[in-house]
Amino acid sequence: MRKIISIALGVLLIAGTIFVAKSMIDNKKKPKPKFNKVVKTVFVDKVVNKEIPIVITTSGNLIAKNKIDLYAEVQGVLKPSSKEFKPGSVYTKGEHIIRINSDEFYANLQSQKSNFYNSITSIMPDIRLDYPKEYAKWQNYLNSFDLNGTTPKLPKMNSDKEKYFISGRGINTAYYNVKNLEVKLGKYNLRAPFKGVLTEALVTPGSLVRVGQKLGEFIDPSVYEMEVSVNAEFADLLQKGNEVILHNLEKTKTYKGKVVRVNGKVDTASQTIKAFIEVAHKDLKEGMYLEASLQARSENNAIEVSRKLLVDNKQLYVVKDSVLDLIEITPVYFSAESAVIKGVDNGTLMLSKPTPGAYPGMSVKIFKGKK
Repeated sequence: MRKIISIALGVLLIAGTIFVAKSMIDNKKKPKPKFNKVVKTVFVDKVVNKEIPIVITTSGNLIAKNKIDLYAEVQGVLKPSSKEFKPGSVYTKGEHIIRINSDEFYANLQSQKSNFYNSITSIMPDIRLDYPKEYAKWQNYLNSFDLNGTTPKLPKMNSDKEKYFISGRGINTAYYNVKNLEVKLGKYNLRAPFKGVLTEALVTPGSLVRVGQKLGEFIDPSVYEMEVSVNAEFADLLQKGNEVILHNLEKTKTYKGKVVRVNGKVDTASQTIKAFIEVAHKDLKEGMYLEASLQARSENNAIEVSRKLLVDNKQLYVVKDSVLDLIEITPVYFSAESAVIKGVDNGTLMLSKPTPGAYPGMSVKIFKGKK
């Protein structure tokens, strides 16, 4: 009985092995699955060579054309004025911007003027005796002298003797000392040289101001200048008086400017030349960043394409018989986003949008629907 069971199990094992082997052999004979080749759809434009104007784009920051830094030339305590000395305060031409306490200095000036007046008074008897013809003019000078006003100019000397006499008594020295103090007194009050706005204030009323200390910054907000750098190749475009179109970074606003100065020196490192563009508009502020578009020369038989379509800035993908081909081109001018190129024949189908994974010989299908 045991032999019969062993023989039956052996037969079943052999039959199972044969079945499994046959199944594996049959599976190897099945054909491999076929995958359909994916053909990418591309967007193309037909090349039409024409005259392309080259527009040079450059940028810079606005700086007020009339701008002064306020510095103290005298020492004293800053006095309050009719307007707060703070950024944003507007002043008309001739209006006081800063007042510094000058009581001590004014008293010293009055003392010097009094000494000068006494010096002239002391020589009047000598002038009457030695220079009787000149006495009247000196007497008139004394009569017109006002201690609280500006010191009048000395009378004209009619002879060398009179000149030596006046100089020998120290009158000229005393006169110029007084005039020097009068000029210095005017520096205690700073007036606006033009209508403008205070953009920086570094002191407050009541604080001690020292000689040479910066007090603030004052600008005229009506006119601005922008410094731009242009390749020396296009230096002929930078002519004084040329109009320039300016716009903000978002390109939502446009302004008209003109070239007012051109530097006569080319930067040796960057091979660029600097120009200054003047622009005026109520919306402009100092420090604003603007872009300038300068009209350059035109190129014949050229096209303008996006820089994203170029390969190494010297090759371009085109479609020939539903296959991509990479051709050599001649670049003429590069801007931030586009390039002007030559060397592409009319009627050539070039890619109008970048195709990921593109390579020469790649099969493609041209999109024929609406863009």
